[in-house]
Amino acid sequence: MASLTKPAPRSRPIDGGRILIYVILLSGVILAIVPFFWMVSTSLMTLGETINKQWLPKVPQFSNYSEAWTEAKFAKYFFNSVIITAVTVAGQLTVSILAGYAFARIKFFGRSFIFTILLSSMMIPESVIMIPNFLLIRGQIIPLPGGTWLNTLQALTIPFWGSVFSIFLLRQFFITVPSELWDAARLDGAGHLRFLLRVVLPISKAPIVTVFIFSFIGSWNAFLWPLLVTTRDVWRPLSVGLWSFVTEAGPETQLLMAGAVITIVPILILYFLTQKQFTEGIATTGLKG
Repeated sequence: MASLTKPAPRSRPIDGGRILIYVILLSGVILAIVPFFWMVSTSLMTLGETINKQWLPKVPQFSNYSEAWTEAKFAKYFFNSVIITAVTVAGQLTVSILAGYAFARIKFFGRSFIFTILLSSMMIPESVIMIPNFLLIRGQIIPLPGGTWLNTLQALTIPFWGSVFSIFLLRQFFITVPSELWDAARLDGAGHLRFLLRVVLPISKAPIVTVFIFSFIGSWNAFLWPLLVTTRDVWRPLSVGLWSFVTEAGPETQLLMAGAVITIVPILILYFLTQKQFTEGIATTGLKG
């Protein structure tokens, strides 16, 4: 009679490749979290604790945030950043949606050539076009209303309305919209604008949210361009205000870190509120065309 006992399960061999992947991922997590943890921890320390290079505060000093907010005039800079970011995001979404739809759904002469030229401009380093853009803002290339846009809201927002990456991202998604929807809309007498507003945009929430997040982060974190086109505090954003505070606060590291935490809090809140749509937008944006 044959034995009914089951053979002992074989032990799985150690997968060296999987272990290596986990080590790499864990290293990346540590590299990303440690600076953030140190920043938050330092923002809650006393000056003496920062000098002694401690990792954790003995007693959290939440007053550092109110002190940094007051001394660095963050209220004004924060309000400026909110206005600048709102105008930039609204303008960039409008331009990107219209341009992306045109490149995806409207056939016109030179469409592929113009789109190729736009994509090639992404290869140009930002530092190369910084000076020409600055001269343009100063009114030295073409006449501008008021003579110059230095220290104005226009200089901080309008140059960022035309985002090639956002146009490309939305164009790639708009291409995937079934042609049958356009044919049905044509039968109902709809034109391109009505089709875009009534049909395309409602099914494009994920990529639009993705563009919104990228635009928000880029505008909120902008530093070099606002520093270049502003010489007064009238329209200086939060990032430039933090840089000014660094030169004024000197060795008070705890206040500098408190200011840095204040600067990144809106971005963290935005990401946690929209991370699902952001991930979906990246995953569903095709590469067709």
